[in-house]
Amino acid sequence: MRVNITLECTECHERNYLTSKNKRNNPSRMELKKYCPRERKVTVHRETK
Repeated sequence: MRVNITLECTECHERNYLTSKNKRNNPSRMELKKYCPRERKVTVHRETK
């Protein structure tokens, strides 16, 4: 049930992180606050397909 997803920065649109999630528990797109190396600050990262 776990799938690998890519997290993309909402400000610079760079794909920085790979993680996994359980589709049964979290069917919607995941949003996490993570560090963006290009922006050099913590930004919201959204799941991409």
